[in-house]
Amino acid sequence: MADIALAPRRAKTEIREATAWEQLRHNRNWLGFWFMLPAMAFLIFFLAYPLGLGIWLSFTDTRIGRVGHFVGSENYEWLWDDAIFWLSVFNTLIYTFIASAVKFAIGLYLALLLNERMPFKALLRAAVLIPFIVPTVLSALAFWWIFDSQFSIISWSLKHLGLITQNINFLGDTTWARICVIFANIWRGVPFVAITLLAGLQTVQPSLYEAATLDGATRWQMFRYITYPLLTPIIAVVMTFSVLFTFTDFQLIWAMTRGGPVNATHLMATLSYQRAIIAGQLGEGAAISSAMIPFLLAAIMVSWFGLQRRKWQQGESND
Repeated sequence: MADIALAPRRAKTEIREATAWEQLRHNRNWLGFWFMLPAMAFLIFFLAYPLGLGIWLSFTDTRIGRVGHFVGSENYEWLWDDAIFWLSVFNTLIYTFIASAVKFAIGLYLALLLNERMPFKALLRAAVLIPFIVPTVLSALAFWWIFDSQFSIISWSLKHLGLITQNINFLGDTTWARICVIFANIWRGVPFVAITLLAGLQTVQPSLYEAATLDGATRWQMFRYITYPLLTPIIAVVMTFSVLFTFTDFQLIWAMTRGGPVNATHLMATLSYQRAIIAGQLGEGAAISSAMIPFLLAAIMVSWFGLQRRKWQQGESND
């Protein structure tokens, strides 16, 4: 009887004497936290800290080589009356909207095409990735030569065909310059959209298409009621990244036009670099960078709430 009475006490003693390592082995959430800790430290050190520092600098009059003082919202008030800043906002929105829409349309078409049975499919999939794996600066320099006012291959070809009599000043005209940088961004960004959507298409069960074919569905109906709904989560994630990458584009614009002519291709990222690094106004440049945050958060929120509406992802209806 005494042994029976002491049994609960022994059990409690054994629980208390369990080492931290044994508790860690049986607690998967705690173990997952330790595995995520290095990644968290990396993100805090290289992302969160620079972001916080940039926001702080936007409220100071810091310059290169001089410690600044807190000036409140003075930098933002200055930008509010700056016509070049609002032009860069307009350029950024137009650049992002047109480039992202065209990249999605072409990328979706390529993904559907590469998902079909065709000869040399593996080779074609690899070839599609070439624009994306080429360094951005090299791509920009290549397009810079293609659209050069004197040595453009496009102008040379059109002149030999008798369609024009003089070279087209692609990067010297405001409209043409915008078209050229948008075209370069589309050329570089389409592979990312196409390959990612293609990966999503690979997860769609072929039996769904077979059943739809037996029911007499057309190719458009299969895309509308099978492919598109199942691909919506992938589309949301891909387009969110595409919009973020396009909105914050810097290398392509700076290598091709440096924001010219007459600020026609200045994006918020390039204007921030020009004001902060070249002009030395770190506070003003940080304010321009910080002004990009609401736009980026809006793009993320649109994708987030769009995904939340797809209740079928949790096995629920989407009514």
